[in-house]
Amino acid sequence: ALATIFALLPMALGITGEGGFISTPLAVVVIGGLVTSTLLTLVLIPVLYTMVEGRRERRQARRSSPAPQPETVAGEPVPVA
Repeated sequence: ALATIFALLPMALGITGEGGFISTPLAVVVIGGLVTSTLLTLVLIPVLYTMVEGRRERRQARRSSPAPQPETVAGEPVPVA
């Protein structure tokens, strides 16, 4: 993505010569799309994945935790169920 962005910069800046009125807006749109998709892929998707997996792991940990033990008074036997 970076190589394509750098390759399109002269076209986006309008220093390529003839036909700049068509190629300049096209280069700007392509650069914007590449920047947006790269940020979504490298930042947003991993953050969302971490949030979803963290929530799922916490839910599983709550379900698999042992049942709370009954309160006992010191010196009394614990009833076995």
